[in-house]
Amino acid sequence: MVSVTRPLADSLADAADPNAWLAGVKSGLSPDELVVLERAFRAARELYAGKIIPLTGEDAFGHAVSSAAIIADLNLPASTIAATLLAGAPQYRDDCLPWLTREFGKEIADLVDGVGRLSRIAELGRRDEHVSPEARSQQAEVMRKMLLAMVADIRIVLIKLAWRTQTMHWLSKVADERSRRLIAQETYDIFAPLANRLGVWQIKWELEDLAFRHLEPDNYKKIARLLDERRVERIQYIEDVLSTLRQELQKAGITHSDVAGRPKHIYSIWKKMRKKHLDFSELYDIRAVRVLVDRTVDCYTVLGLIHSIWQPIPGEFDDYISHPKANDYKSLHTAVIGPQDKVVEVQIRTFDMHEHAEFGVAAHWRYKEGGQGDAQYEAKIAWLRQLLDWREEVGEKEEGLANAFQTALFSDTIYVMTPQGRVLSLPAGATPIDFAYAVHSDLGHRCRGAKIDGQIVPLSTPLENGQRIEIMTVKEGGPSINWLHDGWVKSSKAIGKIRQYIRQQNAHVAIDAGRTLFEKELSKLPPAVNPNIEAVADRLNFAHPEEMYAALGHGELSMRAVQNAINAFVPVTPGEMAPEDLVHKSRAEHDAGGILIEGVDNLMTVLAKCCKPAPPDPVVGFVTRGRGVSIHRANCVTLKRLSASVPERLIAADWGRQEGSVFAIDLEVMAMDRSGLLRDISDVLSREKLNVTAVNTLSRDHHARMRFTLEVRQVADLQRVLARVQDVPGVLEARRV
Repeated sequence: MVSVTRPLADSLADAADPNAWLAGVKSGLSPDELVVLERAFRAARELYAGKIIPLTGEDAFGHAVSSAAIIADLNLPASTIAATLLAGAPQYRDDCLPWLTREFGKEIADLVDGVGRLSRIAELGRRDEHVSPEARSQQAEVMRKMLLAMVADIRIVLIKLAWRTQTMHWLSKVADERSRRLIAQETYDIFAPLANRLGVWQIKWELEDLAFRHLEPDNYKKIARLLDERRVERIQYIEDVLSTLRQELQKAGITHSDVAGRPKHIYSIWKKMRKKHLDFSELYDIRAVRVLVDRTVDCYTVLGLIHSIWQPIPGEFDDYISHPKANDYKSLHTAVIGPQDKVVEVQIRTFDMHEHAEFGVAAHWRYKEGGQGDAQYEAKIAWLRQLLDWREEVGEKEEGLANAFQTALFSDTIYVMTPQGRVLSLPAGATPIDFAYAVHSDLGHRCRGAKIDGQIVPLSTPLENGQRIEIMTVKEGGPSINWLHDGWVKSSKAIGKIRQYIRQQNAHVAIDAGRTLFEKELSKLPPAVNPNIEAVADRLNFAHPEEMYAALGHGELSMRAVQNAINAFVPVTPGEMAPEDLVHKSRAEHDAGGILIEGVDNLMTVLAKCCKPAPPDPVVGFVTRGRGVSIHRANCVTLKRLSASVPERLIAADWGRQEGSVFAIDLEVMAMDRSGLLRDISDVLSREKLNVTAVNTLSRDHHARMRFTLEVRQVADLQRVLARVQDVPGVLEARRV
């Protein structure tokens, strides 16, 4: 059966023997560091003697040693390994912090204290198991950010990850199924993505596989069985492929390389089967190899060799060296039909690229998690990933290493919790007022006091990461304008809600002023003209005339917009044009856009924004009030609505000569969301020499909807573009709107 293992941790069979344990971690450590580790090991053995982990029943000492082995496997400094051994101390000593400071120094004491605080926050933020998947996903995202933001040293998170990894290895021994599922779900939601974001690749895969084992036991066993059934055959096949590759590399003069099979992870296999609706036998990377070389140019040499030996599969080649992923991942990916007509996936990269990928910079955040974190936050995480190339940092002074991991980059956002454990993100410097409005507008309006971690504080108190906030309210009332004047409010949402509330309190004044302005405009119309006020308000996108009056009174609605809306309801006598539409009877060419209007000359025309017509679309003109003739596509929905009420204002139109003219059209793309999707589509449009004037994207449930506004000379140009966009990997549909 497939198992999830750790090379170093599995070698530490006798946790009770300090000599055997230290032998497994001594590589690269100085004599002084080994002394610190031995002292920490003996202190942990004494501290945890006879103790068990409450949630799982695991022996506390064995858990600590195995967790420390995971940290040692990451080549972290001795102080971090020692802190991992002692991370459970706060549960068993009331004087933990002073004792650790006295016995092991401030650095180790601070790391242990940070892990303890992190654990308490994680427990407080533990969510209800019955919430919807969407709500759980959103809260998990904010919790992950909070856990990263609230620690002064990112190694604290890594220690927590190591402890959780050991918990997951022990989890199968926990009898209560509900407890197992809760721990596994929390691991999947919080800790596996954290490991991914910090680039600790091997821990990330362990946590995902182990969580999957308990959340989807049937699927886990099915895939494990399929992997095991032909394990010997698959291993022999890969060895034959590797042998052929090594021989060809030698012939090509590439003497320094590493060719190996890639490890398979059950969760990733299941995820790909589900996402692409594939059977197990259809997966390309069940048989996969990785080639490492010294130089970038050698990567392309190897690619050419592989494609000359075996037939490449069309559409399965990705060049992430020339076009790295957003997280700076670099590699060549290809799939070929190998020996026995079986598909083999090959990754080719340099040794440096591989180090980069394994230890952090290429942790596939967006691609693997389907997350949509903001660009600023991603930049911070990328910086943290770069700091996690541990093997380059071990030789430095530990003080400098600790300073390198200060998370001051997160100073623009704080994360706090409601009394129920829900995590909210707020701007730095936010106060309880901002928190109240983040929970609910009504709570903000009635806010009169606050408690932070049970202590009553002024509403002007700045909040800090990890605090639990409780709002004290009155039954009735509203916000004070002084909250804004005194600078007690930092979030845009709270500021907007307070201003909206205050504006509503004076709404009657604004409504009266707006009504006066509106009636003044109506008085300019001929006596026989009396437009429907509700219809005018609806045309201006207001549900009621009072809303229109209020917007006009507050200055949010211009008189020009009101005039245009009123003029749209002024009837035009059939056969006549509006006074402002100075036209002459004839058939002429409009020199701006080349539009031909039946029977009129020198007439101002404008292409309708609702349907964006372009040659050779059949078009129809609509006579507006004050803007000439609006040109619509013949099948335009808006035109049909207009013609139903005033059919006499339709006018025949056609395209004239269009040399040098360009037209705006909308292109909509539906696709499976992935990292680099927008870049790849933009590359296609760029190669087609099309000018993109606007882009709007929306992502939900791993699907993306994108709308591009393009400038084209004629609709025929679009057909070629649509075909090429649909060839972009992941695109499901591309069409003109």
